[in-house]
Amino acid sequence: MIVGRRALAETSFGIATIDLETDELVSLEPGDPLPRTTVPGLALPLLVAADTLGPRIVAVVDRKPPLLVSDDAGTTWREAGGGLPAGRTVAIARDHPDLVLYASETRVYVSEDGGRFWRALEAELEDIEAVAWEP
Repeated sequence: MIVGRRALAETSFGIATIDLETDELVSLEPGDPLPRTTVPGLALPLLVAADTLGPRIVAVVDRKPPLLVSDDAGTTWREAGGGLPAGRTVAIARDHPDLVLYASETRVYVSEDGGRFWRALEAELEDIEAVAWEP
């Protein structure tokens, strides 16, 4: 359980806010598009999206498993997310590199340990394009 944090997901219907402590959809309202996470210069095959914080990089790739994680700025990689569906986007919490959001087309997942284990959030959404941590 992640106390006091909320995830944002940009969908075709607006910005969804999900409380990670209660796993409840708090709101779904129109809003400005969320920033797209990118890692300049990252050249991975089948790259869909990526985010970085310090030396940690989490990359969504178009294959199984759908994630690659580096803790040394891309020198070495480990696979992650073996049970996750194909992904669209990822976001690392700016104050805690072990907190990671991952989104498929319809669901948001959260990891509290840098991508080793994942929990699906209850809210089923539509056409997720981006995720972010609520400021």
